[in-house]
Amino acid sequence: MKALILIDYTNDFVADDGKLTTGAAGQAIDAAVAQAVSDACTRGDMIFSVNDLHHAGEAGHPETKLFPPHNIEGTSGRELYGMTGEAFAMARQVRPEKAVWLDKLRYSAFAGTPLDILLRQNGIHEIELAGVCTDICVLHTAVDAYDLNYDVTVRPELTASFSPEGHRFALAHFRNSLGFNVPEPEEADGD
Repeated sequence: MKALILIDYTNDFVADDGKLTTGAAGQAIDAAVAQAVSDACTRGDMIFSVNDLHHAGEAGHPETKLFPPHNIEGTSGRELYGMTGEAFAMARQVRPEKAVWLDKLRYSAFAGTPLDILLRQNGIHEIELAGVCTDICVLHTAVDAYDLNYDVTVRPELTASFSPEGHRFALAHFRNSLGFNVPEPEEADGD
């Protein structure tokens, strides 16, 4: 069994009015990410949506020095964006035991979450990463996945960032420094 790990694909990171949006780049991957969620559900793979959780007036969190408040608990900014949100909601209805929402307090989906334990309990060694931002939260998750010895795939069309340069840097790092499967777009289309 495999797992799709969807990272921070929320309104605040993707929508035009998001508090820390990737804008058009993040929006451009919505259909592909939604399809990946639907495909994973159909196959019976696990799907984890791992998302930033922040609180109003939060002080002392390292991100408060770097970014505006985002993904605040109880706001629509924390909801999954667009077709992807709809696909994940459907997966939770069809296979509730295999579509899991996790909150994270740091960049990595593994930091301070039960993600590693849940993957191992389900015998999962192969994961695919999707979401935003390729060179921040996806990157930190990828490094932790490498350190935890997972087989990782990152399809470029399922990730996005604030800048094309950051996106390309992270993809090259996944391929060349971590040895992950990063298919070229034409390879990915043949899956």
